[in-house]
Amino acid sequence: MQKKRMDSEPFEKGIKVLVLGASGSGTTTLGKELERKTYLRHLDVDDYYWKKTEPPFREKVPLSTRNKNLKSDFHRLANVVVSGSLVSWGKEWESAFDLVVFIRLANKERMGRLKKREEERYGDKLLTDTGIQENSRAFLHWANQYENPHFKGRSLNAHINWLKSFECPVLEVDGKLELSKKVELVLREMNGVGRTV
Repeated sequence: MQKKRMDSEPFEKGIKVLVLGASGSGTTTLGKELERKTYLRHLDVDDYYWKKTEPPFREKVPLSTRNKNLKSDFHRLANVVVSGSLVSWGKEWESAFDLVVFIRLANKERMGRLKKREEERYGDKLLTDTGIQENSRAFLHWANQYENPHFKGRSLNAHINWLKSFECPVLEVDGKLELSKKVELVLREMNGVGRTV
């Protein structure tokens, strides 16, 4: 079935959107829904960051390789939404987008989502496999540091500072909103920035 934008035809010169936020804030979910409801094609940063392993999320792809792979798909597509953080992937990404969507969600609710997601992803292995248990604990500990002002990894402070570097509009979205409302807000903003022909 052909996808249709909710409000109009595709942008004539294309539009590039970045959706970012803390792990568990809903960036991938929003990216997938924008692809489902519009002409945007969704690219998730995790698909380029991690090698395909079983269990997943064990081996990182080297930065130069992941950047090359993402850029290849990014430039091949006219209308694209990227979900995930590119904060350490290079300054060229700061001028690559027409719109950035920053999702904020309270830490308690976000961590609840992540714990539920871990349980759904690994099932009984989360109770019996020591390797998966250790990786899950390490991941949840890392994710819980997002609002720690002293944390040196991907954090709220890092994202706020990075957002100041973008040359395009930045839309902040409340992660508690219904998914349909988030899509509506993004589409409204896209219509304001993407009609240059």
